[in-house]
Amino acid sequence: MFKRRFKPAFAMLLAAVLLIALLPAAGTASAAVNPPKSKMQTYVDRMQPGWNLGNSLDAVGEDETAWGNPRVTRELIKQISRQGFNSIRIPVTWDNHIGPAPDYKIDPAYLDRVAEVVDWARKENLYVLINVHHDSWLWISHMESKHDETLARYNAIWKQIAEHFKNESDKLSFESVNEPRFSDGGTTDEALAQEMLDELNLSFHEIVRNSGGKNATRPLVLSTLESSPTQERMDELYKTFEQLKDDKNLIATVHYYGYWPFSVNIAGTTTFDETTKNDIVTTFDNVYNTFTARGIPVIVGEYGLLGFDQGLDVIEQGEKLKFFEFLTYYLQEKHLTGMWWDNGQHFSRTQYEWSDPELYEMIRSGQKQRSAVAESDLIQLREGEAVTDAVIQLQLNGNKLTSLKADGNRLVRNKEYSLNGETLTIPASTLERLTASGELGINSVLTAGFTKAPDWNFYLSVHKTPVLDAANGTTADFAIPATFNGDKLATMEAVYVSGGSAGPNDWTSFKEFGRTFSPDYENNKIVLTPTLLDTLRDNDPVTLTFHFWSGDKLTYTITKNGTSVSGQPVQ
Repeated sequence: MFKRRFKPAFAMLLAAVLLIALLPAAGTASAAVNPPKSKMQTYVDRMQPGWNLGNSLDAVGEDETAWGNPRVTRELIKQISRQGFNSIRIPVTWDNHIGPAPDYKIDPAYLDRVAEVVDWARKENLYVLINVHHDSWLWISHMESKHDETLARYNAIWKQIAEHFKNESDKLSFESVNEPRFSDGGTTDEALAQEMLDELNLSFHEIVRNSGGKNATRPLVLSTLESSPTQERMDELYKTFEQLKDDKNLIATVHYYGYWPFSVNIAGTTTFDETTKNDIVTTFDNVYNTFTARGIPVIVGEYGLLGFDQGLDVIEQGEKLKFFEFLTYYLQEKHLTGMWWDNGQHFSRTQYEWSDPELYEMIRSGQKQRSAVAESDLIQLREGEAVTDAVIQLQLNGNKLTSLKADGNRLVRNKEYSLNGETLTIPASTLERLTASGELGINSVLTAGFTKAPDWNFYLSVHKTPVLDAANGTTADFAIPATFNGDKLATMEAVYVSGGSAGPNDWTSFKEFGRTFSPDYENNKIVLTPTLLDTLRDNDPVTLTFHFWSGDKLTYTITKNGTSVSGQPVQ
């Protein structure tokens, strides 16, 4: 992903025939079954869970700090192992460290640096995967117009990597290329792009297998076009595996960042709804049926949410947690190893702490069992309205509720709360007591404890209708003064008063959270970004509708004239 800032041995022929007959066809939904047992499937199973060392050795620039992360340290690798990860993907961009033709010699110091980080990981007993990463779009994408040069450079890199690591343990695997894409010269021909990828994958395979040492059987990882899990692209990769069917040490890889509208919070998809859930099911049923069920193990080399590149709060916390709970569970169901993409926004590389401990605990728990979740993590009371019982639907997923605490103090069951099946009720009297201060915003955090799962937090808040004020600014610097009054922003619509959706992605009136607008609760404003403002027509007013999690909606009109922007609330 480009991110600066997802051989069985059978005793009898009859058994083999029966197994083939029972395997589901590619592209059809299926319940989880055990895949054919093989050395490589066991290998991939043991890699679970995995973590990506993103935006470090893959950074495009002078060195591994070019994208803002500090130099990788041995302590960081130790800490990743201590966090419960069994494998680490070390993306590597080689571009700035390669000499001229015809040798394309890799800078020995850089190759040694990659080897040093690999060695640290191996000393922590981590499975390690290294690759050719952002080279995919930097120069491999030019293969159509620079075929011979691209292939020669690619081959030279893998010859040197293979030679350098040929005596390394087989717990080091090689991935041919990250998210391979071919766009030079306006390439849109899928068949041509696939043909070029096939050429690279087959050349990579031949180079490594003929390089001696442990490379003769080293696990090799091959990707679909762009690492996409679409059925058509997986079918093409399967054909490549068929060409290499005598090699039993191959692994397929795809990436997954979820159903796009949910992943970036656009088009009004603010919750982990059935469409988002079904995207996980359909995608990984297809992955399983295309590869795993046919004896080809799969690593989901990157997974996450694309909205994380804008900020961890682009997706509301409870909805985010439900997504990862289900995704982690479903990967396990389908015997797929997931490697969480982290470009530094999740695990601090200096403090060794998680920026979102709830998210980490949800992913960690998912390696062993399902976790309990709730329909929401928000309990919102409107100032001045009579308080009523909060009735919340839980999804226990085989767990039992063991306690409910308010700010660390245990509540009395059947008095201060009750549970009937999976329906949690918090009576009005409890809510009134916990919000007696009358303050706007979060008054109390209720923590539900379970038998075998992470806690689930409910954020009990009091709010009244937010207020927006008039503003003037420029396309480079414009913000709406906002008094949030204890509420939080869910999404925003933008439409021209004259008709039609405004801003980028004008197929929907709902704009992308973080990329086009962003609430700043600390400084009481809603920032509208140049990504939105630069696309607006001059002197054609735009009506913005702000949707809040309480259900409140506020409208606001902005007008752009050149680089000037003015705005005012609609009464």
